[in-house]
Amino acid sequence: MFAVIKTGGKQFRVTANDRITTAKIEGNPGDTVAFDTVLMLTDGEKTTLDAKALSEITVAAEIVEQARGDKVIAFKKRRRQNSKRKRGFRAELTIIRITDILTGGKKPEMKKGEASAVALQAGAAEAKAKPAAKAPKAAKAEAGALDASNLSLISGVGPTIEKKLRAAGITSWNDIAAWTEADVAKWDEELKLRGRATREEWVEQAKELLAGKPPRAKADQAELASGEDY
Repeated sequence: MFAVIKTGGKQFRVTANDRITTAKIEGNPGDTVAFDTVLMLTDGEKTTLDAKALSEITVAAEIVEQARGDKVIAFKKRRRQNSKRKRGFRAELTIIRITDILTGGKKPEMKKGEASAVALQAGAAEAKAKPAAKAPKAAKAEAGALDASNLSLISGVGPTIEKKLRAAGITSWNDIAAWTEADVAKWDEELKLRGRATREEWVEQAKELLAGKPPRAKADQAELASGEDY
């Protein structure tokens, strides 16, 4: 028997006793976590794809280790501006061991103090399923005459990338300003941004625009549009 689950924006094919590495899940080694977002279940020759039936399936796992990924270096250089910036990033990861695939609405047995870890996992899945909220009117007023939904004002966001962001539910500066380092890494991989979000400081730019500061130099946008990487 194996199941396909979704967590941290990725899909995993898992069976009992498998070890997988996922985006960070809150908890300590030995804690039990449950994955309710099951996309498929195969038991022998029988495959289940029905959404109602899958909603009664839970994959239980045990946290083995809280780890960090390999260091990624983001280096930015502005031509003719005597400006350089080098930053390192290591994604927060969690190594888990699949303990059981529960069907028929069964839930894993929880130890004392572990309910919060499961609740957090379920809450994260529910939050990802909801579309991103639109920018409030207060943010637009604070940014003056600029439209908070105009993603192209962020240096490095061209028409193609803006289309990708909107398709993923990222529609305003507020959405980008709220990104954590883990979010930046996730969207960089899913949307194939090739480190552009970190290199061009999208989060900082979004916060600057929300604070009413003007967009960064047009020269930077022209360099990015020409496809030059530094």
